[in-house]
Amino acid sequence: MCQVDEEYNGQLEHRVTPRVSKKCVKCKENTAVLIIRAGDAFCRGCFKEYFIHKFRAMLGKNRVIFPGEKVLLAVSGGPASSSMLSQVQEGLSRDAPKKLRFVPGIIYIDEGGASGQSMEERERAVAQLESVFRATNYHYHIVHLEQVLSLPSSVLDAGSSATEKPQTGSSYKAAVDQFIQTKKNQHPDLSVENAQSHLSSLSMHEVENGVTSPITPEHTQALQKLFASVRTLTAKEDLLHTLRQHLILHTARTQGYTKVMMGDSCSRLAIKLLSNISLGRGASLATDTGFSDPRYGDVVIVRPMRDYSSKEIAYYNRMFDIPSVFIPGLDTKAQDKASIQHLTESFVTKLQTDFPSTVSTIYRTSEKLHTACPPQNTNTQPFAKCLLCVCALDTKLEEFSAYQATLISEQLSQRRGPGPGFTPGTTAAPGLTPASSASQGQCCSSGGGQHQGCMTGEGGCCSSAKEPETVDLKSLLCYSCRLTIKDMTAEDALPQYILSEAERRKRRSQMREEISEFLLDEEEDEAIPRVNGSL
Repeated sequence: MCQVDEEYNGQLEHRVTPRVSKKCVKCKENTAVLIIRAGDAFCRGCFKEYFIHKFRAMLGKNRVIFPGEKVLLAVSGGPASSSMLSQVQEGLSRDAPKKLRFVPGIIYIDEGGASGQSMEERERAVAQLESVFRATNYHYHIVHLEQVLSLPSSVLDAGSSATEKPQTGSSYKAAVDQFIQTKKNQHPDLSVENAQSHLSSLSMHEVENGVTSPITPEHTQALQKLFASVRTLTAKEDLLHTLRQHLILHTARTQGYTKVMMGDSCSRLAIKLLSNISLGRGASLATDTGFSDPRYGDVVIVRPMRDYSSKEIAYYNRMFDIPSVFIPGLDTKAQDKASIQHLTESFVTKLQTDFPSTVSTIYRTSEKLHTACPPQNTNTQPFAKCLLCVCALDTKLEEFSAYQATLISEQLSQRRGPGPGFTPGTTAAPGLTPASSASQGQCCSSGGGQHQGCMTGEGGCCSSAKEPETVDLKSLLCYSCRLTIKDMTAEDALPQYILSEAERRKRRSQMREEISEFLLDEEEDEAIPRVNGSL
């Protein structure tokens, strides 16, 4: 047996820790100052070139952003989005060897009203970010989350994608040549190199920078009431992400931006992949974690930071003094098991500590995913997309599916005993209550000689005191958004633009069912011109 007094210091092998005294793996001359992963030691200069090249390679490989396009940079103040802003500045500078050719803009969503921050704390954070934005000389937008309460219902419709260009190498090269030729025609005294760098002077706009509109205490109270109606932190974070996307989308459309850059890193996307699977968003994983997300049609979301790990971003920001601002959120100082998103983040982070290839393995898996749903384009009917996340509905499945089995199990578990008016041998229509008998064309005073309900104004189907019929949101939502709405105590606390759009889609769906006998199928509609042509 081992004794406490025994000494094994001379017999045990000490673990060899990597040192930074080795040479750089790229230039083979300078001393390495950091180690990204095992065997990848870089000096300061080579690490900067490596970091910048990875950003340019991601944009050049996909070729989604065309010359002259207006691109909105979503900056939250964190390390990843701040590093993305720095890379755009580097690419648009006059000293860059291969300059970026788009016109950038910045947007920041102030979420302090949802996380319970005071107005002084919010103003302090906005002031710090404004100082960073002014230094870039780009046009920026400071949007408060309270403004989501006054959005139009059109933000939930997919815009026209006619402005999208085919993502092929020849069309991209033709667009670049056309852009340079246009600049030369506008400025004949400019050379090709000066025409390529002319975009740096197009960053400033005549529109004034700053906060789009002031907020009032009533708006803040309404927003707090909305998040107070959500029971779990998981649903709160999911709802916050949805509202944030709506605000960014509305700002991009009103200001003329066709692309939106997100600062999602490789580590963040790995966490998002696992958490979305747990939340029931498996059908939209390809668009949620891919480089481009075209679900909105006229505005495409791109993620150029998806190849960077959080370690690389932290090293780059510290070595080259990239400013970032810490802003507390909903999950700040929360326990690991407070929400599914926070628990997934804690799990992946701790696993990455012991197994350094965890994040890269999950990330490489996400690159191989492809959605099985129809493509996210504007030809899809509005009621075939989710009301909140605007992804293709994954609830329109065949009868014998796992989702239908889940619904049946939920209905059986919530079924209550028969009421006092229940007659054995009769079955009521699902979801039909006595108060809804008027919707079937029958008045509540037409049976049994009881005429008191409608005539005395006690809330019958014909009285003015009848409550308005509420819209059932579940049929318009995907599976994950249904779970989010299910955790809410009052659906009427949702912003008005969501309720208005839900009512409009319900009316259109009912009207389509009424005239379905007179509508032609797509196959019949395509066959009509051929038949007429043959005649």
